[in-house]
This record gives sequence, C-alpha cells and structure tokens, in this order.
Amino acid sequence: MTKLKILYVEDEPFLAKIVKDSLESRNYEVAMAIDGNDAMAKFEIDRPDIVVLDIMLPHRDGYSVANEIKKASSKTPIIFLTARTQTHDVVKGFESGGNDYLRKPFSVEELIVRIENLLLLTQRQKNQAPTETIAIGMYQFNPLRYELKIKDRVKKLSHRESTLLQSLIENKNTTLLRKDILMKLWGDDSFFNSRNLDVYITKLRDYLKEDPSIEIITIKGLGYHFTAG
Repeated sequence: MTKLKILYVEDEPFLAKIVKDSLESRNYEVAMAIDGNDAMAKFEIDRPDIVVLDIMLPHRDGYSVANEIKKASSKTPIIFLTARTQTHDVVKGFESGGNDYLRKPFSVEELIVRIENLLLLTQRQKNQAPTETIAIGMYQFNPLRYELKIKDRVKKLSHRESTLLQSLIENKNTTLLRKDILMKLWGDDSFFNSRNLDVYITKLRDYLKEDPSIEIITIKGLGYHFTAG
C-alpha cells in the first residue's frame, strides 16, 4: 500500500523530530523542511498529499509559502501550525490558502486526526461526479473548480469555503444545523472550529454581498438559513 506523503515545515528541531517520528509511526511518509525556501523546494520535488506548515519561519513566512503552494496545486490541503492567537491571524491563514489551523502547543494525536480528516474530505471531493455550475442569484458557483463568478469576475474559494457554500445551497430555504456543518467540515464541533466557522460565514457573506437577494441568516443557537433569489 502506498504511503500518504506529508510535507512538514517546522524550524524548531526538537518539536520537528517528535512530530515527524509520530507521523512516521502511523505509516505516513514525511518530508521535512526547516524554512520557507526549503519548503517550496521540497514541495516541488515530493508533491505531498498534504502540507503541515508553521507560520513563523526563517526567510519567508508560512502565509507566503501557502500562497505559492496553492498556485502550484490548488487542491493540496494545508494545515497551519502557529503560536499566534488573534482572530485576524486565523483569517489571514485561510485567505492564504489554509484549510485548517492548529495552535501551539498541540497534541500529536489531534494533529493526526486533523490530517486524516482533511485527507478524507479531499478524497471525497475527488470522487464526486462532475457537477454543473450552480446559479445562485446573480452568481455562478462551480464547486469542483472552487470558483464563484459574477459578471466577468471570478473569486477562487478555498476547499472549506466551497464545501460550506455547497452545503448551504443544498439546504436552501431550510435551517442547516451548526453542529452538522462543523462535523462535515472538520469532523468535530470544538469551540475552536466553531470560531473558524464564524470566520467562514463572514467571508461568504462578503463574497455574496453584491446580490441583496442572497442571505445567510444566523438562527441563534441553532444554525444558518440560506436564501437566494
């Protein structure tokens, strides 16, 4: 059986060795990089199935690396590792192409769960039959290309943004439970992932704001109600 390949980018040698050994004990093939420049070189050589990427790196930060990875391979999932705690850092991570975000210090077990969940979501996306472009009011949404188009402008979405928008569309005019969204996107309904969901909902509302007939209505304590003209 072919091992799944992880590119792990971390400049703290002690932590890097612990995490690398733990991942390899779970039968992953792990390529290591210690700075931003090294990360891109290893990515081009190894073409990993998933990237685990520290934000604070020598030479160039993780945001810059993630942007370049997504340009080279838009569907490669990225998990950010960081000691930062501010919400705008989380937002910046998602905007630069991150699919998940894990704060230091973290348990290796949690990292493995998140890796396996992201790989499963990515595989499901690959196995889906081709889907026609979906009309949402004034917009055209292509879930396989992760594109949201209005007039002649195209917005590239992240994997989770696309999955969330598709879930809302599939449940149009009904209330989509918050817990169900969290389990679908992250595989758990932790407080941290709940905060992440708030960020994604805010971003989707911003992307869709040009059509006033489209609303993502918060049903307090329950979930979201999606409507579109």
